Amino acid sequence: MSGLSVKLKTPHTGEYEQPTGLFINNEWVKGVDGKTFEVINPATEEVITSVHEATEKDVDIAVQAARKAFNGPWRTETPENRGKLLVNLANLFEKNVDILAAVESLDNGKAITMAKGDVGAAVGCLRYYGGWADKIEGKVVDTNHETFNYIRKEPIGVCGQIIPWNFPLLMWAWKIGPAIAAGNVVVLKTAEQTPLSALVAANLVKEAGFPPGVVNIISGFGKVAGAAISSHMDIDKVAFTGSTVVGRQIMKAAAGSNLKKVTLELGGKSPNIVFDDADIENAISWVNFGIYFNHGQCCCAGSRVYVQEGIYDKFLQRFKERAQQNAVGDPFHPETFQGPQVSQLQFDRIMSYIEHGKSAGATVETGGKRKGDKGYFIEPTIFSNVTEDMKIVQEEIFGPVCSVSKFKTKDEVIALGNNSTYGLAAAVHTTNLNTALEVANSIRAGTVWVNSYNTLHWQLPFGGFKESGIGRELGEAAIENYIQTKTVSIRLGDALFG
Repeated sequence: MSGLSVKLKTPHTGEYEQPTGLFINNEWVKGVDGKTFEVINPATEEVITSVHEATEKDVDIAVQAARKAFNGPWRTETPENRGKLLVNLANLFEKNVDILAAVESLDNGKAITMAKGDVGAAVGCLRYYGGWADKIEGKVVDTNHETFNYIRKEPIGVCGQIIPWNFPLLMWAWKIGPAIAAGNVVVLKTAEQTPLSALVAANLVKEAGFPPGVVNIISGFGKVAGAAISSHMDIDKVAFTGSTVVGRQIMKAAAGSNLKKVTLELGGKSPNIVFDDADIENAISWVNFGIYFNHGQCCCAGSRVYVQEGIYDKFLQRFKERAQQNAVGDPFHPETFQGPQVSQLQFDRIMSYIEHGKSAGATVETGGKRKGDKGYFIEPTIFSNVTEDMKIVQEEIFGPVCSVSKFKTKDEVIALGNNSTYGLAAAVHTTNLNTALEVANSIRAGTVWVNSYNTLHWQLPFGGFKESGIGRELGEAAIENYIQTKTVSIRLGDALFG
């Protein structure tokens, strides 16, 4: 890896070896054009290092390596061995939890305790799909005595995967796990803001025993490498997690090329509903976690809080106090809950929404300002006195900003909850089981939590209604994204047609 790695340090682990190349065919290589780009530490605004940038030429090379692997021994690799490789990878993630989490914090800015939680969830996800590899089954269908019919579940082939910057390692596992379990090969592009932890994890792919070309990890920009993946004529399927705007572009590119299969996990503007009979302290804790977890940079963030009128004033006061208690600062401090936003661009975008909310007449209950003078830190922000037509209520902010609104009746809040082009997630806080079930069943969202928030698990499918996406991540449902169904019908006996 000479010339394709640098020595870096994290406050949590000290010195480590950071790959900077493109991981193609189990080797570290330079980009064909020799381009690199800088990676910024969002807590300090300083350059961490530079990594090689993949262009269309590098995507071609990675796809060729993946296709060769898929058409070679990998195509006949046993499900049992695919499962073993994923479990090996999970074990290596677990063994290297400290360095993986530290690089994630350094690169992304998330609190080290949260980063360790992400790595733990990635371990669980990879192990889970390791267990799925030998349980993808077809079946025999009896139609008549003259025919023997069976249905096969086959891998799609070369899968292009484009992951976001908010959960780099977790999305790495979410994408690679089901694809490999189903027998596919992968070309995965990291987000340009956060390539470092994914590159460290790429070293573990080879160590786990994966054959060359099965998993390829490249760094690059969405408008170049991402677009090349989306429109590539030899990629059979593309999976993307990110904004709805980019999701539309990917879908158009997929349709305009070889009509590759597409799964999209996109944006959200999720309602978090609190009824009068809720355990108010419990609800406040989960509402706080629902919006400020991962600095609000979460596609399913509970950014629209609706509180029933009987407890509205008390709830708002207590929620303000709770938000002000969130420790915002150095990601490597063990008590930090909220680190910086990921980039200057994201910081500016969030601040522009805050200013828009103020100018539209909403009340800033707490926050609304930059925190400190270095790093992309924003105070946890709560708006009240909002109307449904405000940008801060309708559009995804993707930061530590929420609105709190009052409602009277169950029917009213169901209508409010569904008043969005998105449908990724929602939550209901109540001690009445009938209320919980009725609202959960009436909200048009892919996940509804009751008396909790953001409690994702690799066994449970996750994805969106409406403009929040197509297909599902996690659980058995994710396997369906990576297989295609073949029918084989065999005529028995000597009867001639006609």
